[in-house]
Amino acid sequence: MGNSIRLDLDWRFHLGDVPDADFMGYDDSGWRRVTLPHDWAVEHPFDRSYASGTGYLPGGAAWYRKHFALSEEEARQQARLTFQGVYKHAKVWVNSNFLGSHAYGYTSFSFDISAFLHAGENVIAVRVEHNDVADSRWYTGSGITRHVDLTLHDAVSFPEYAPFVSTLSADAEKAVLRIQAEVPGASALRYTLLSPEGKPVATADATGDTPAVTLQVDAPSLWSPEHPFLYPLKAEALQDGQVTDTVCLPVGIRAFRFDPDQGFFLNGESMKLKGVCVHHDAGCLGAAVPKEVWRRRLWKFKAAGCNALRTAHNPPDPDLLDLCDELGLLVMDEAFDEWEGTKNKWWQGHNVYPPKHYGYAEDFPLWHEADLRSMVLRDRNHPSIILWSIGNEIDYPNDPYVTPLFKEVLGNNDANKPLAERLYDSRKPDASRLAVVAKELVEIVHSMDDTRPVTSALSFPELSNRTGYADVLDLSGYNYREHFYEEDHATYPDRVLLGSENSHDPKAWRAVVGHDFISGQFLWTGIDFLGECKGWPLRISQAGMLNLAGFEKPLFDQRKSLWTEEPYVRLAAGDGDSDRHGVWNEHHRWQGAPGQKKIVSCHTNESEAELFLNDQSLGKKTLTPEDGCRVSWEVSYQEGALRVVTPHGEDTLQTLQPAAELQLRSDRSAPLPADGLSIAQVEIFLLDAQGRPAADEIIHVQPIGNLTLLGIENGIPDDLTPYGESYRSTLDGRAITYLRAGCTPVPARLHVFTDSGLSADIDL
Repeated sequence: MGNSIRLDLDWRFHLGDVPDADFMGYDDSGWRRVTLPHDWAVEHPFDRSYASGTGYLPGGAAWYRKHFALSEEEARQQARLTFQGVYKHAKVWVNSNFLGSHAYGYTSFSFDISAFLHAGENVIAVRVEHNDVADSRWYTGSGITRHVDLTLHDAVSFPEYAPFVSTLSADAEKAVLRIQAEVPGASALRYTLLSPEGKPVATADATGDTPAVTLQVDAPSLWSPEHPFLYPLKAEALQDGQVTDTVCLPVGIRAFRFDPDQGFFLNGESMKLKGVCVHHDAGCLGAAVPKEVWRRRLWKFKAAGCNALRTAHNPPDPDLLDLCDELGLLVMDEAFDEWEGTKNKWWQGHNVYPPKHYGYAEDFPLWHEADLRSMVLRDRNHPSIILWSIGNEIDYPNDPYVTPLFKEVLGNNDANKPLAERLYDSRKPDASRLAVVAKELVEIVHSMDDTRPVTSALSFPELSNRTGYADVLDLSGYNYREHFYEEDHATYPDRVLLGSENSHDPKAWRAVVGHDFISGQFLWTGIDFLGECKGWPLRISQAGMLNLAGFEKPLFDQRKSLWTEEPYVRLAAGDGDSDRHGVWNEHHRWQGAPGQKKIVSCHTNESEAELFLNDQSLGKKTLTPEDGCRVSWEVSYQEGALRVVTPHGEDTLQTLQPAAELQLRSDRSAPLPADGLSIAQVEIFLLDAQGRPAADEIIHVQPIGNLTLLGIENGIPDDLTPYGESYRSTLDGRAITYLRAGCTPVPARLHVFTDSGLSADIDL
């Protein structure tokens, strides 16, 4: 029977290159002990000598070593070692035997290590190389940033990521599933779909060399964002009547389709995709993001009315996809941000020339097929996934692809691009090449999954529609090109169109709801992320509707007002400016100099709102379709309270007062187990004497007992306090800290205090 062992505990880590560290007998007793997933970059100070694109954090080379023991029986089994993600250029040894290498930092990879294991002690050695930190347009992390698993199994076993279960048809009365797997040596395969209580719902049998069988389910519970029902499926391989392998996987039964005239349908019902794009980091945690951190984020997305997610711009951690299945979020799973041509990588601030030109393009020619296959094979059993994306803005104008069809062209964020970079130059890569590569990538995906369409996020559709690039796609994703929707639908009536990346501007959403043929949109972005920043001392992109600590920003209020129907109202104040992503410079706080002009905004889905300053009315405003969900007033600052009143609610903003209370809230409903892996998320709040958000202070955190501090995050864009410190300022009276359980069964407690003398404790 297959036995999967998670190898996350007790790795030994050394930053820097080490001769002979691949040797099993190397003395690593002095190396630091770490738990996976692990990102060494966030353990170091921010430094402007690194790249702005990747958040001013370091790379380098490093080694990891893992000692583990096997019994005689275990050592006789077949063994597979799987890395869910290593950034990047990993080389792996087991017991001094070199297994191979893997270039891409976001795809999973495995090795058959059966021939190299023995009873007693075994040693895995991994060298990671990430020397060129200006190799991405966003933060990547450095290290073994995802889980590592050892699977021990019989010789007659299901292949990795098998069986593949897909829905051929489904409605309220009946569903037909297709189950695909071949198990050499098996005399029979047995599939049993179970109820949540473990009772058989449907069964199917096959022989080991049968490529596919169908299974009928009567009156199925259909998976959807509102009802993400998952059936357990038990798959068994048998040899001469004896079960040699068992695989259990969750199955979501759903039917979906994209129509060029009517948009997206799920289980027969028309639905607009209300999506967000997300990068893979979590601030102080870097790229090593625990599953529960994603769970907190996804619940907040759903609270804003979100029903879809785009993994921008790489295959995600499998934990994220598991949560999307469980919580009900539809997914566009994306493979690459560049193909053969290396994009501009900013290292002195966004659009500050000259760029550098490192990145995945160096590895794409050799690795693209293996990486794309890895993504699809690993992820295709997730019912949440409805789209495969083979690339993001590969057709970005002059970066590096050019065309004689356009003498001069700018992209969506090229206001400061030098003239030489905007002009056609025949010595640069020709954009017609993209159609050739795209055709190959689409065929690779279709060869492994014929149930989902393949798309690509186009930044230059006015060109890609003419070169054949868009023609080879099943669905065309447009980035910030809402003004082409009507024209291109008329020109290409059989083509499915989707907003694959869109600004927060409500006009972009009106372009979706105003056209049946547009399936939906994906906002840039759901949450702030490290990197892609304007320049020192800014360390993050501020495009999210949640800040880097996972707290709601005014953009969250805007989206909730647009995407939900229950009455909602929230105030914000700022200077009234917005950036190219429709991000307003406003906050949930009322502060300023006496008489300073401020823009006060009310985000609401109600019909009218009246604003008061210190109980004096500043006027009532009616929301029109053009307003979307936001009305504003210009107000001269004075200390006191703002209050907005709508027909069904109200909200207030108060001048921040000194903190009188420190409050801690944990996501844990039970004590942390002493497993060395479980984490707690503790939200920290400063409150004034009336229990309202208070003025910011420096907070200090002190773990006591069975705890390790993983970091503190506040979301402040220019806070350069090293993540390794145990103190940090709050933002709007809030911060969050992450802690991991130890392996010793002793009481765990977090003590938090401020410089002003406030303190609080919480048992974990």
